[in-house]
Amino acid sequence: MKPVLIFDLDGTLVDSKHDLTASVNHIRQKFDMSDLTEEEIASYIGSGALMLIRRVLGPKASEDNVQSALQLFLSYYRAHMLDRTTLYPGVRETLDALRDCKLAVLTNKPVHFSCSMLDGLGIYHYFTAVYGGNSFEQKKPDPVGIFQILSDTKGRREKTWMVGDSSVDVLTGRNAGVITCGVTYGYATASFQETPPDFTIDRFADLENLVRD
Repeated sequence: MKPVLIFDLDGTLVDSKHDLTASVNHIRQKFDMSDLTEEEIASYIGSGALMLIRRVLGPKASEDNVQSALQLFLSYYRAHMLDRTTLYPGVRETLDALRDCKLAVLTNKPVHFSCSMLDGLGIYHYFTAVYGGNSFEQKKPDPVGIFQILSDTKGRREKTWMVGDSSVDVLTGRNAGVITCGVTYGYATASFQETPPDFTIDRFADLENLVRD
């Protein structure tokens, strides 16, 4: 039985912080708010687009403004999400080396954005399944996405890995009873201090040796 490897997207496979920063600050400018830094915005990534907009507008924003800003954000980001977004070093080569495994993506980014991004970066064909934040009624850390991928791949939990850059990914894996691996180069790696993964890797290329041990 080959391993099933499930990947988060932003901060794990792709470095998208430049385009997310530009898109978020475009929205903040529309609301006469000052720009945020890449580091601030990166810390807000991981729980889906709606939560991202709630965080960047702040607790005083009305629900109408949040919904309006969300639509503006999605429209702008759709047009600009590949302006500067790139794969992390070693991603393409490592996915190619792991083609004999079952590979999947589980992200809280909307699924049509995720598929377009993976396709635009030339790696969509590696994945048996891609699920996003609007694919199910619940987002990560709910394990529903992992359970669906296990069904899709006929995988076994003891040979399944959830690979990501945040406590959200670790909790998703734990909730599903699979192995967790954290990448130390991503956006929310500080969250590993309170929610440590089973394994960590400093480079994506280190994953191959880890899962084949």
